[in-house]
Amino acid sequence: MAPFAGYLMPIRYEGDTAEHLLVRQGVGVFDVSHMGEFLFRGSNALTLLQKITTNDVSKIPVGKAQYNCMPNATGGIVDDLIVYRLEDELYLMVVNASNMEKDWNWVNQHNDVGATVENISEETALLAVSGPKAIDVVQKITDKDITGLPYYAAVKATVAGLPETLIATTGYTGERTYEIFVRNKDAQQLWDALFEAGKDFGIKPTGLAARDTLRLEMGYMLYGNDITDETNPISAGLGWITKFDKGSFVSSDIIKAQKEQGFPRKLVAFEVLEKGIPRSHYKFAKEGKEIGEVTSGTYSPLLKKGIGMAYVDTAFSALGTELDLIIRDQPVKCKVVKAPFVSNTSVSQWLAKK
Repeated sequence: MAPFAGYLMPIRYEGDTAEHLLVRQGVGVFDVSHMGEFLFRGSNALTLLQKITTNDVSKIPVGKAQYNCMPNATGGIVDDLIVYRLEDELYLMVVNASNMEKDWNWVNQHNDVGATVENISEETALLAVSGPKAIDVVQKITDKDITGLPYYAAVKATVAGLPETLIATTGYTGERTYEIFVRNKDAQQLWDALFEAGKDFGIKPTGLAARDTLRLEMGYMLYGNDITDETNPISAGLGWITKFDKGSFVSSDIIKAQKEQGFPRKLVAFEVLEKGIPRSHYKFAKEGKEIGEVTSGTYSPLLKKGIGMAYVDTAFSALGTELDLIIRDQPVKCKVVKAPFVSNTSVSQWLAKK
């Protein structure tokens, strides 16, 4: 366990590599109750969400979800997040724990349209059941058929005897994941039911260290590392969730102008070609000149090599570019590659069937 953002976080149970491979091959359960949850209600909820986020929230059908981010006043990123449309005029925003207070203040600062916003973070627990066998476990304790539930969707069902429980098919591992939202007082009941139902599938608890290596194999960003208040969504590769055609939003003019001008550095994925493990803040060099810095790095348990993400000078950001990563004052060869590093996941197979 380790303290983080006011919570005691479960970092590891059995071991990082064992838990990582369990999620890739079977099923594990992450306690991610530290995440923040805000509800947006009423006829002006959409107006507020469109104003404070970069993606087009109006495109979310009821029962679906959308990856999004909130820009700050200078074109940086307040937080990245997921928005669920639960009903016509009811939305759920899930934010990062480390940004919860900042996000809540930002939302309310910009709520000049009279939307009803409620912070339910402290009363909400969240368990993420992740892996190829996750569906087998969750379906056993759910009264509704969820086998046909698509990726990035949400539905209410009775789960572990708890009525009106929200099940979301989002996740942060690249594996088929069911994120189950319950009230704090019901979390133990849900946990016990999951582990009873998962006995035959080898279910085990999994920690946040494995969650970090899993997300890195997918090239998923971590706020505070790969994106911050200082990083522009376009330079971070989030142009696909930045919709200028939806109308103006916070700092949209600034972000658009920066896009047109170009960026000195871009976020790239890279793999290590030699022996060495990249870590945050390690420097990249080319011909003796510093040209970048690692934001997230690890040893991939599945690929058995070092991988990571980094901001590098735009001139060296093209796929296939070889760079020197400085580890203990020695250059180690790396190459810019396309994320995800791992493509044969249960999510990719799930999507291929659609």
